[in-house]
Amino acid sequence: MNHENNGNACPPAGRRGKHKSVIASDPKGLLRGAHIFGEERQVLPEKYSRKKRAVKQSRRLLRPTSGRPRNDGMEQAVRDRYARGAKAKEEALCCPTSYDPKYLRVIPKEILEKDYGCGDPSRYLKEGDTVLDLGSGGGKICYIASQVVGPKGRVIGVDFNPAMLELARKYQKEAGDRIGWHNVEFVRARIQDLRTDLEALEESLKREPVRSIDDLFQVQEALERLKGVPLIEDESIDVIVSNCVLNLVRSEDKKTLFREMHRVLKKGGRAAISDIVSDESVPQKLQEDPKLWSGCISGAFQEKEFFKAFEEAGFYGIKIEKFDERPWRIVRGIEFRSMTITACKGKEGPCWEGNQAVIYRGPWKQVVDDDGHVLKRGVRTAVCDKTFQIYSKAPYQDEFILVPPSKDIPLSKAKHFDCHRQMERDPRETKGKRFTKPSAMKSVCMDGGGCC
Repeated sequence: MNHENNGNACPPAGRRGKHKSVIASDPKGLLRGAHIFGEERQVLPEKYSRKKRAVKQSRRLLRPTSGRPRNDGMEQAVRDRYARGAKAKEEALCCPTSYDPKYLRVIPKEILEKDYGCGDPSRYLKEGDTVLDLGSGGGKICYIASQVVGPKGRVIGVDFNPAMLELARKYQKEAGDRIGWHNVEFVRARIQDLRTDLEALEESLKREPVRSIDDLFQVQEALERLKGVPLIEDESIDVIVSNCVLNLVRSEDKKTLFREMHRVLKKGGRAAISDIVSDESVPQKLQEDPKLWSGCISGAFQEKEFFKAFEEAGFYGIKIEKFDERPWRIVRGIEFRSMTITACKGKEGPCWEGNQAVIYRGPWKQVVDDDGHVLKRGVRTAVCDKTFQIYSKAPYQDEFILVPPSKDIPLSKAKHFDCHRQMERDPRETKGKRFTKPSAMKSVCMDGGGCC
């Protein structure tokens, strides 16, 4: 099958020199001095190489945009718009959707009014799950998830916007008291970087402001230390949910976002993502419109690309759970609608021979899975132990008849599965070498002859 606990951040040990801010001081003089790190870079100490990189970063910050929004400008547009949305309801942000009313009764009215989603990924949670909500906003999905997973579960909301985090935390105790348990927390991070605790970093910067290039180096080193103690740890999450947020991430960061999702999920973990997709690719000119981008439109995934992003990150069992027939918006003939996708993690690992087979029930003549296995209707198909176990669980268990061996083979004694073997499994492989051929039987036909 194609087939984070909060860390205690180490504050940067930045020096409090008497230097002025790098940006506020004479930038032209700084940039004119950059030539000294040219051809001699190979023989200069490492700190000079780092200074050259910092100079390049300063150049990028100071470079004019010629009136065209940069991607970091898009990110700022998203922050600004959702900050306004945390203070006053914005009707145009994402599309309305329905939720189970029994979960809404305990959620404060202000959170319900300032919720900007396009689906309900909480429907795919189970009791006891550890849940990560990417772009948790005012906390609505988190407080719904809290009720679903119960007191033994845990819910972590991640958001970058301080105003939204303030709204979510404002009612944290009240909501927990109404629910009956307190299992929700909110942290600040970019969803494409779930390693860095931005609140810890911000506190460090308040204590040790950046006043020089050397201070900037110290911040970069502190960032590396923070990433070494990830905010959301590897393989710590049962289910990732997100509601109309992935489209807001910069295009160049979307692959990183999906890799981060895959990193933090446990083996066997799941993702349930509701987001806006487009039926056609969005032209570059529309992508450069901050209003369309921050409005969950021009950053939308094209439908096929949404699936491809999951596949490339290593997810399997990717399935459309909801696809709105009517588009939410139409811009220049391009249809934008809500889609909810579920996907699984866990196809990694070696393939061992267990003499197992599966039979695809139909109705299609044959299907192909995420690892390229061709499964023909009604045929005993040889699979490795890993694939056999995957097919025994959601979302596949209703599609196959599982044929285990007559005698289990311990993985410690199993051989590697031959992926190039004939894919049809001989029944005697499953029954074992000691299987005794039954004695000859009389014809089942009444006259002893052929029935047909």
